[in-house]
Amino acid sequence: MLKTRIIPVLLFKRYGLVKGISFDSWRRVGTSLPAVKVYCEREVDELVFLDIAATPEGRTVDVEEVDHLADECFMPLTVGGGIRRPEDVRAILRAGAEKVSINTGALENPGLIDEVSRRYGRQCIVISIDVKRHDDGRYEVFSHCGTQPTGRCPEEWAREAAERGGGEILLTSIDRDGTMEGYDIALTRRVSDVVDIPVIAAGGAGSSEHICQVLTEGGANAAAAASIFHFTQQTPREAKQFLASRGIHVRL
Repeated sequence: MLKTRIIPVLLFKRYGLVKGISFDSWRRVGTSLPAVKVYCEREVDELVFLDIAATPEGRTVDVEEVDHLADECFMPLTVGGGIRRPEDVRAILRAGAEKVSINTGALENPGLIDEVSRRYGRQCIVISIDVKRHDDGRYEVFSHCGTQPTGRCPEEWAREAAERGGGEILLTSIDRDGTMEGYDIALTRRVSDVVDIPVIAAGGAGSSEHICQVLTEGGANAAAAASIFHFTQQTPREAKQFLASRGIHVRL
């Protein structure tokens, strides 16, 4: 049986790591390399590194930065930010990342997923989907770091991305992001029910119980989190110990 993963997320913006609330009000929380070393010491399952300024600034993630981080990262590393071409993927994988996270580039050119899957295999493709819930209850996918509506519903886009060759979905609730009030269980369940690839839930983790809920009630295969590890004393290992006590298979 595949083991459930707890995945810390590092958000990089220009000169350091940041964390915000609902993709806004960013505050500095440190620098990349020390954070990677800490998570390595804590033996986390995987690590996600996203350059959230890359797409708005019309560039791709800094490959040299990825290279430096990969040298110190002894767990699977997923990297995203401004990826729009297969050549961007190649450069990031060659720098030491195991997977790439593609968001806006895939929404603008869905064929990118097909091409990257054909060249490098679907196992290295994580399709990042950022979602807002409207007042009428409708969910909508947003691009460009949560700033531009796409008119697409998350279930439809997740299904298409999987059919085109996406290997995993990183599903983030923009509304819950940074609130530590719990994941959007309904959103996670809606996406998990329509794809046969792993769904990584993100946005809202504030306790181990929240993580347990999104895995059991939301149907997620893994849980990503940032604020809970930046701003509380809780650690990924403590979260996995809690999950193990609830009968969920994790790597301890």
